[in-house]
Amino acid sequence: MNKFWIVLSHTYLSRVKTKSFIITTALFLLFIFAMVNLQSIIELFSSDEEEQTVAVFDESDYLYDVLSESMEQVDPSIQLFEYDGTLEEAEEAVLNGQHDGVLQLFTDQNELPMASYHTNQFTDTMIQSHIEAQLQQMKVALATSQAGIDEDVLASIYAPVSFETVAIDSGDGSSTRTEEQISGAIGLVYIILFLLYFAVITYGNMIAMDIANEKTSRVMEILISSSSPVSQMFAKILGIALLGLTQFVVIILFGYILIQQKQDEAAGSMFEFFGLMDVDPATYIYAIVFFLLGYLLYATMSAMLGSIVSRIEDVQQLMMPVIILIVIPFMIAMFSLTTPDSTLVTVTSFIPFFTPMLMFLRVGMLDVPMWEVGLSIGFMLVTIVILAIIGARVYRGGVLMYGTSTSLKDFKRALQLSKKE
Repeated sequence: MNKFWIVLSHTYLSRVKTKSFIITTALFLLFIFAMVNLQSIIELFSSDEEEQTVAVFDESDYLYDVLSESMEQVDPSIQLFEYDGTLEEAEEAVLNGQHDGVLQLFTDQNELPMASYHTNQFTDTMIQSHIEAQLQQMKVALATSQAGIDEDVLASIYAPVSFETVAIDSGDGSSTRTEEQISGAIGLVYIILFLLYFAVITYGNMIAMDIANEKTSRVMEILISSSSPVSQMFAKILGIALLGLTQFVVIILFGYILIQQKQDEAAGSMFEFFGLMDVDPATYIYAIVFFLLGYLLYATMSAMLGSIVSRIEDVQQLMMPVIILIVIPFMIAMFSLTTPDSTLVTVTSFIPFFTPMLMFLRVGMLDVPMWEVGLSIGFMLVTIVILAIIGARVYRGGVLMYGTSTSLKDFKRALQLSKKE
């Protein structure tokens, strides 16, 4: 047992001191800092924006005054002014960068507003959109006035219909999820899906590359003679797991400290965006359970694959099955967030390699019977045990294999070597 802890601590300490781990963690902290201070950053850059000017030719003699007043309320950065020269001179001024555009205002035969906007900046449509929206409101107001329709009546016609969704109590004692809880569950599902996807690919590669690196340096032969391959495999899995836990704890604590410091403006906006305050506490428990089981499942596979690789260059090629197995449920979950009760999600949620994402998607957004959750967890535990047994045998023989190993057929060779040991 002492040798197990030695391998575990060596795996953890050697990785936590690497530049890649420090840089990756620093980038995550920088991202968290930017997200918490997003509003301040936007205001910092927006405060330096120059005013945009539009030259106006008003042929109606009254549209400019109304439009200028409404634009002042909608977007003060867009300044309208009546131009005294000709249209050609105004267009030349736009080409020289003196103004952003030229607006011609006139009316049709029904005295309703029409406009023509001249510009050389077709990629920036903000000015056109604001002006068009205000002219549309002016047209509606003039048209209803000409038709003798009262503005209050028109407002009531365009007012949104009152529509409320009411959850029906099934009467079987099960709790009915509210709209806020479902909305919060969607946010939590997003977070867990991305965390599991990131953890499996990142830390799974770390496990495989760590084993391949030790084989390249011939350290593995010394390790094999001093401790059992099984203890080495699980020591590396748990060592990388502690590494990931360290990274997550640092990121979460950093985010928590920032949020506490900006509680009035940032904490509310972030938690309201994800809606995590309304999530059922049981969903958090399921998130931890499925995350840990998913990591153990894929980490065991990664260690098994890493043991038959002799060169670091070959790790990515043999890790493709693991990546595919995590990409498929991830894509299914992303496309099924609005339909978690579909047959595809229900059936695939019982496949052990898909369970961490898809069953969590179901329990987070639906009232899934406990026996289904327990059955899926049971399947996962059995699969982890089987993979651990097979992986231990493959690891025992694979760590003694040297040379090019880029095919899954090398499993047979690794199993044969484990029998001869």
